[in-house]
Order: sequence, then structure tokens, then C-alpha cells
Amino acid sequence: MAKHYPQSPPSDKIFETIRPAGTSSFTMKAVTYLALFALSATSLVSSALAGPLKGWSEDLAKALEQAKTEKKSVLVEFTGSDWCPPCKMMRANVFSKKEFVDAASKNFILVEIDLPRGDQEVAKKNQPTAEKYKIDSFPTVILLDSEGKEFSRFYASEHPKTEDFLKRLDSELEKKDLD
Repeated sequence: MAKHYPQSPPSDKIFETIRPAGTSSFTMKAVTYLALFALSATSLVSSALAGPLKGWSEDLAKALEQAKTEKKSVLVEFTGSDWCPPCKMMRANVFSKKEFVDAASKNFILVEIDLPRGDQEVAKKNQPTAEKYKIDSFPTVILLDSEGKEFSRFYASEHPKTEDFLKRLDSELEKKDLD
């Protein structure tokens, strides 16, 4: 039965452990350790997702050179990898997927421009690029031809599934080819 303390508990009961009926202190310790493990694992996964994506460049100038050589367009995704929930969702559900990278790389050089709050050096390096393209919200995707001319711009989170995002890219390429 739960104890009720009208004001403050008696001094010998301040640190009393409250646990559900029928549980032992061993069970409670196991639950506590499991919770700590889960938090640690989440932390590791988050930091793993924060590194460079496989198949993506972080250097727009080199990507444009490569696009000229390979006669491809450039997909530039502007992200706030450590603070922007839609950016994190897109990275986990679309941009990090091998299926996406393989399909998109057939027509695009993929570039991620990150403006994290937790790494001021990276943010400072990438801020001029964000200003050049007048990025005002995240995650923004711009599509550039091999000469660096923008031909499309949209919010990545409008297409939260790989197949939908790839359809959008195909549609934008078709429009560009008609011009």
C-alpha cells in the first residue's frame, strides 16, 4: 500500500525505495542497468549517424568538378544534423540507405552541407555556402546542373520515404531536361 506523507516524510524514510509490489531489489537493479544500456546505445547510434554519410561528399566545389567530368547533376542537402528533427529523420530513413545512395548516384553527385550547433568549426566552414544559396530552413535540398546552376529546390522532409524522394528526383530531372 502506498504511503502518504502530508508534509515531509520522517527522516528515516527519505531515501526509501519505492518499487512495484512483488519485485526484488535485484529486478530493480536489472531494470536500471538495462535502461542505462539503452541510453548508451542510443547515444552511440546518434553519434554514428552524425558522421559523414557513405556515398556523400562534404565538399561542394569538388562535387561540381566531379559532376562536370561525369556529366551528372548535384544534389546538395543542407542539414542541421545535431539539432533539426526532420534532418535527423531524413538522414536515418532516406539519405543513409544504400538503396537511396545507389539509385540517386546514377544521376547525381551527393553533397551534404551540415550546420550543426555542436560543432562550430563545421558550421562556420559551411555557413558561407548556406548564405550563398539563401538557405532559410532545414532540411533544404537544392539540385544543381553540372555547371552549378540551380534548377530545383525543395524541403527534403516533404518526401520522408526513399521511394518518394527518388520519384521527386526523377521528376525534377525530367523538368530540367525539358528546359
